[in-house]
Amino acid sequence: MHVEQVRGDLREAIHGVSAVALSLRPDGHAHTILDVDGDHRTFWRSAAKPFQLLAVLEALEASGHSENTPYTVRSLSDADLAIGASSHSGGDHHLARVESLLERGHHTAQHLQCGAERPLDPTALARLERSGAPASPLHNDCSGKHALMLLACRARTWSTANYLSPEHPIQQGVARVVHRFVDDPHPTATDGCGVPTFWLSMRQMALAWAHLATAMADPDTDPLLARIGHAMAEHPELTSGVGRIDLAVAQRATGPFVGKIGALGVFCVAWPERRTGVAIKVHSGNEDALAVAIDAIITATCPGALAPATDWPWHSVPNVVGKIVGARRLVGLPTPIH
Repeated sequence: MHVEQVRGDLREAIHGVSAVALSLRPDGHAHTILDVDGDHRTFWRSAAKPFQLLAVLEALEASGHSENTPYTVRSLSDADLAIGASSHSGGDHHLARVESLLERGHHTAQHLQCGAERPLDPTALARLERSGAPASPLHNDCSGKHALMLLACRARTWSTANYLSPEHPIQQGVARVVHRFVDDPHPTATDGCGVPTFWLSMRQMALAWAHLATAMADPDTDPLLARIGHAMAEHPELTSGVGRIDLAVAQRATGPFVGKIGALGVFCVAWPERRTGVAIKVHSGNEDALAVAIDAIITATCPGALAPATDWPWHSVPNVVGKIVGARRLVGLPTPIH
């Protein structure tokens, strides 16, 4: 299976695609809907964020603080959870939410160890460039996750000096959560924002996201994970940003639905209506090809989850002045087994 790009009538590029879609039955068994190279392994990157956030919320729940402190799950709004699971664009509304989380933990942007990064939001980037000011760690697309990790450290009186370390209690909690859902030892490496990232198969990723979909469908199975999923579904403008693929997908959702981009061509989905999880990897990491693969694979494996795309811009290849000179399409998608 691959995304093919043609320019004129000639093939210009091929981007290989691996994908798995599965649903969880009431008895807990997984039904495979689609499996194309499901043993392919790659790093989960930012598509792990709902599960990293779950570890943070579990740490907060175990903190023992009374409910009138800012260090509890109940003190967090759904918007707080959405920014905590986000790969945001660094817009004003994103930064305001991250700053609020930092203030509640008596932290500042200087405590964030994710690194300074230019904002992805074009308006924020243009304003930053005009000002001549340097980018801040607040602009980093992972700053919401880091702010909540710092909040959990404050609640548990854990050191914030080394919270990125795999040996730190907050990262140990993340590792336990990931192991709970994929049930397999997983090597790690260091993600772009400095925290551990997990080397998983496509099937493992899809299984974890099917658990997220199941929690959203039946919150009693995992109330904290359910809340994370619904917060992401209800606030896609916080989890992503203008012009981004996952926001464009969310805007087509016909009901509760979560889609989360990773990095280098990873995308994961939770569709609670049928307790379905989907994991997609475009091997080249090309985001234009990823958008085309997402449209075709989600339409096939999650029928009715997304409204038809009247204009999915990634299908077309424009030149510099906007003239359409080519096209992209997914080739070799097997018929899903529903």
